[in-house]
Amino acid sequence: MPAPLDFKATPYAYHQEINLEIVTLTNLGVGLGRVDGWVVMVPYALPGETIRARVFRNRANYSEADLVEVLKPSPARRAPECPLFGECGGCQYQHLAYEEQLAWKQRQVREVLARLAGLPEADVRPTHPSPRVYHYRAKLTPHYEPPRRDGSFPIGFLRTGSRRALLDVPQCPIATEAINAALPAVRADLTARAGIIKRNGSLLLRETRGGVVTEPQAQATAAIGDTVFQFAAGEFFQNNSYILPELVEYVLGEAAAGGARFLLDVYCGVGVFALCGRTKFERCLGVEVNPDSVRRAKLNATLNHAENSDFLTGVAERIFAEAKFPPSETAAVIDPPRAGCDEAFLRQLIAYQPARIIYVSCDPATQARDLKILCAGGYRFLHAQPFDLFPQTRHIESAATLEKMRP
Repeated sequence: MPAPLDFKATPYAYHQEINLEIVTLTNLGVGLGRVDGWVVMVPYALPGETIRARVFRNRANYSEADLVEVLKPSPARRAPECPLFGECGGCQYQHLAYEEQLAWKQRQVREVLARLAGLPEADVRPTHPSPRVYHYRAKLTPHYEPPRRDGSFPIGFLRTGSRRALLDVPQCPIATEAINAALPAVRADLTARAGIIKRNGSLLLRETRGGVVTEPQAQATAAIGDTVFQFAAGEFFQNNSYILPELVEYVLGEAAAGGARFLLDVYCGVGVFALCGRTKFERCLGVEVNPDSVRRAKLNATLNHAENSDFLTGVAERIFAEAKFPPSETAAVIDPPRAGCDEAFLRQLIAYQPARIIYVSCDPATQARDLKILCAGGYRFLHAQPFDLFPQTRHIESAATLEKMRP
């Protein structure tokens, strides 16, 4: 970080154009530069570039600006694959070379662990790349709204920088080929019914074995190695099936590395870690607060003949009450929603004292917040491994390994 300046920086006038050098990327994938101490955020500008930008909004301590012209491009700048890149808010990095996307995601995990977890020397490993950088997304949920006064009927995603305005997106290059092949017919069917649509909604396209399904309650099937999972198409299941087996193998390897005989899979969903771990551990137990997910997980256990895996519905106030494994021989995998864990859950986890904790998160910021509590509760942070489940976007999956400190 630059040294503090000895004068008060001030914002720019609305629509004023300025030249500046971009020095970093924020966790939202936005370029950041400074002019005379004042921070300016510029989407689609890359570190190392000199650009011309037009200010459109002033905040309390920074300005937001549109990219007008790249005066000196970064060597990492690439032509985006999608003609809507820059208009559609779905992707942030199509203009950035993939190797640089991986490097920035590693850096962002390291920075957030230092800032929020109090781990300035955290061992953050290089980001694990996705086998596919386009056409990897197995689920797509385009949005729609009632026809506009001009007769237009966009079906797509939010425009960049907007909370309401939809952009029509006929094809999506990060969605799988099967989804893009099915999308025109699904869009045409909805457009034919546009006149009776009175409220906002979303479509669903989920690739599964045998094709693409569009009903949220339709059964979807996916495999991770030799483990098969069935789930409702509208339920959560990781969207990048190409890297998912590598993530699961890594997490289970980290869980087993300390010599644990038992696996506790918390926030287990339909049972991914518990069922894939059935050959690595003597017994696996999945815990989930959603009864429907537990029902699905039990069906998946039967489907995979996983006699050493069980699942139960945990009450939030005493989620580990039924976990009968000896803590010193147990590894816990926790994979919470983006909001992370609440403090009451973390206190229960600390009280249970599993030998190892593998914390998988789609938001490194909430992960870092929770790691700080776990480290204060007697756990030692070992390392974090980012995975790029979402190429071309700012999103990062991070798996952090902790072990119980001995007295």
